[in-house]
Amino acid sequence: MVGSRPGSPFGRPSSSASHTKVEEELHEYAGIDYDKVTIKRNPSVAVLYEEALTYEEGTVISSAGALCAYSGKKTGRSPKDKRIVREETSEKDIWWGPVNTPLDEKVFLINRERAIDYLNTRPRLYVFDGFAGWDPKYRKKVRVVASRAYHLLFMRNMLIRPTEDELENFGTPDFTIFNAGEFPANRYTTGMTSTTSVSVNFKRNEMVILGTQYAGEMKKGIFSVMHYLMPKAGVLSLHSSANEGPDGDVSLFFGLSGTGKTTLSADPKRALIGDDEHCWSDSGVFNIEGGCYAKCIDLSAEKEPDIFNAIRFGSILENVVLDEESRVVDYSDDFLTENTRASYPIYHIPNAKIPCMGGHPKNIILLTCDAFGVLPPVSKLTAEQAMYHFISGYTTKVPGTEDGIVEPQATFSACFGAPFLILHPQRYATMLAEKMSQHKADAWLINTGWIGGKAGVAKRCPLKYTRAILDSIHSGELAQAEFENYDVFNLKVPKKVSNVPDEMLDPRKVWMGTPQEFNESLNKVASMFTENFKTFAEGATPETLAAGPKI
Repeated sequence: MVGSRPGSPFGRPSSSASHTKVEEELHEYAGIDYDKVTIKRNPSVAVLYEEALTYEEGTVISSAGALCAYSGKKTGRSPKDKRIVREETSEKDIWWGPVNTPLDEKVFLINRERAIDYLNTRPRLYVFDGFAGWDPKYRKKVRVVASRAYHLLFMRNMLIRPTEDELENFGTPDFTIFNAGEFPANRYTTGMTSTTSVSVNFKRNEMVILGTQYAGEMKKGIFSVMHYLMPKAGVLSLHSSANEGPDGDVSLFFGLSGTGKTTLSADPKRALIGDDEHCWSDSGVFNIEGGCYAKCIDLSAEKEPDIFNAIRFGSILENVVLDEESRVVDYSDDFLTENTRASYPIYHIPNAKIPCMGGHPKNIILLTCDAFGVLPPVSKLTAEQAMYHFISGYTTKVPGTEDGIVEPQATFSACFGAPFLILHPQRYATMLAEKMSQHKADAWLINTGWIGGKAGVAKRCPLKYTRAILDSIHSGELAQAEFENYDVFNLKVPKKVSNVPDEMLDPRKVWMGTPQEFNESLNKVASMFTENFKTFAEGATPETLAAGPKI
């Protein structure tokens, strides 16, 4: 019998009973009916497991102890349904366009009302109060209100968990998420394009979710909020991973999906500060999050032991397929989605640095996966080139990754995270260049893609060589190397790197086709860069524009 479980609700007390401070706040601020709805604030992991298993269809525990939850129809983010409210306090700062589509204030309030009305029909609601940002000087207090226990456990992992004293004295949140993702938006409401709506209001400091139960919307929603708030406080927000060497030297890794950002920052010789979202302040680097959100398609203990072993009690597995009897997860099964995910607190990683903070970065590493085979495995960038390549955010999709792709396709994502930017990319790039200059950080472009020819003809740069390149960067060896100029892109390429064959450092020397084919491929990639950068030309500095390739 469910009611016999410790802590299970036997029904609400009468309205004359006293209410908690959080219940009073939600009642006054949002209209949550605390006499009809049981509100559970910051429940334990065990309680959230019990609630999810009892009330959420299909939820089970894996053989490793993770909570397996399902997000329904939406198994990934819905960027086309993201909206930013156009209002006077933030309107002039926001980079309006395809990433940030404006929403009328009145429409936001209609969606908010719809979300609150739905939440008031639920027998129980879950509230999590936590922090975004490990540095106490800059951290933001975030409140999550959700109707699914799985969503709350997810944000318990992804935000920074407060101590009992911090929770007791939490005060008014800086930002609140109302997650009514089980209930659709009204697609006939002005400004709506579907039954999904993810909208952010910087004047009200609120985010409202309708029509999607994909948990990643909350994580990336807070990241977008930090991309707005932090630069206004003089702090650079970055879509990057970060680690720290035994001597305290910090490296930042930027890279889109498939470039090796997570793999390369998980280095047994270095402590992990975080895997995805960071800020660079006057004091150094700090992680925004309290956990990790790893893709786990084809995950194995051999390839990614740290991530594999982190998936245990307290972790969430999202949209995975498992054996009906043994509950062993089949990580290779993409029946529901290829975007299977694991969420776990950062302390599940053995070499995590907690608190997740470090000094000023010594090395900035921009990762790309060039499927055309023309970018060198490593090159040293000037500050202007670092800005140019940071704003460009180049990588390639290869045949087999998505339906319809038969040839390598260039992908550009500004600042290696365009979907989450709120300000113009040049704002972030300028801050990055200033900080690099102030703290004398070196910038490197590392190609983890193909060497010697395009995808399908040549092979990717072996991981052992990329790791050897990183080792030589971290040891300081590469900064002292002898360099030669790589034409068209005008990159400085080292002549020697320990444990890497010399000829591999110059793509021309290992090219398997004719010199003419190489030049055609090189010029083709350069022209893609030039064409893409036209989008940013108006807001970019002359120095940044001059750092691009010359055909």
